[in-house]
Amino acid sequence: MFRKWLRRLPLPLSGKDREAGYDWQLSIWQMEVSLTQIFDRPQKGREFFEEVMRDNLDLGRPDRLQLIFERRVTKATPGPFRTRVIEVGVHPSLHIQYKQFDLKQYFKEGRGLRTEGTFRNPKDFEVNKGLANLPYLERLGRHINRRLLDVERVSHNCGLAGDSIHRVVQPTVNEDGQRAPGLKFGDPRVMALWVALSLFTHLIQGFRNRDLRRHVADLLGADPAAYSAAKMTYDLRRLRLKGLIYRPPHTHRYFLTPHGWKVARLMTRLEARVFRPALAAFDRCPAALPPKLSAALQRVDTHLDALINNAVPSTKAA
Repeated sequence: MFRKWLRRLPLPLSGKDREAGYDWQLSIWQMEVSLTQIFDRPQKGREFFEEVMRDNLDLGRPDRLQLIFERRVTKATPGPFRTRVIEVGVHPSLHIQYKQFDLKQYFKEGRGLRTEGTFRNPKDFEVNKGLANLPYLERLGRHINRRLLDVERVSHNCGLAGDSIHRVVQPTVNEDGQRAPGLKFGDPRVMALWVALSLFTHLIQGFRNRDLRRHVADLLGADPAAYSAAKMTYDLRRLRLKGLIYRPPHTHRYFLTPHGWKVARLMTRLEARVFRPALAAFDRCPAALPPKLSAALQRVDTHLDALINNAVPSTKAA
């Protein structure tokens, strides 16, 4: 195709220029790599995509970008880095920008999940614009698309059975007879631990004692000295004995197990989306609440009272 147009388009190179070693060379101006996945039940696909968008609006954060693009993002890394949700009519799309690379995802024609990665400057990924780099960029684009889907899949599917939650929050004894204290939901230190474990940077290279300790101390609003290395070691032991993390032999790094990742995401979501908003609403004066919210909370109280009364019948004095 290029040679066809080469015969028609004028070139600024003369015969002397060519004899001197100057010549044309094809380059990559822009390149798109896409993946389309068709749902057998379109309605479920739309519900899935809307849930994915809600769960992943923070994809523009540097820690998430490191996971998807496998590039370390520091303060010196040129941006921008952002996540946008754009609605055209009733068809929302998710855009994630890394330098000049744009990753786009949308629900296509009402039944397919379309993931598109567009390279505008191959130098963002440490290669030049030469056509010889086309196969590498194609492989890289497909890899980035798959990594995005992997992040969304794990983030979307974090449900746990009741027995699994019980083993996390209550003291347990493993097969070797080692006792693991419970990780009680609502305890500030435990909740900070869950949030720190949910950082996506840990999925790439794991974490060390001091790495996680720094995050937990920041979340607690405490000086790192107050959350000592001994306390961190104690918490890591609890997590390891409950099968939530593991440490490969001859290393000082820990990695979340698939079960541990689900637990961390679930606990973080429960605290952020259920308990924190509910407690904030209950703390407010009922008269100051919007009428619909006040009525809804009253219905919740009524149903909770009914459940408690049915579970534990009151005894009348003889």
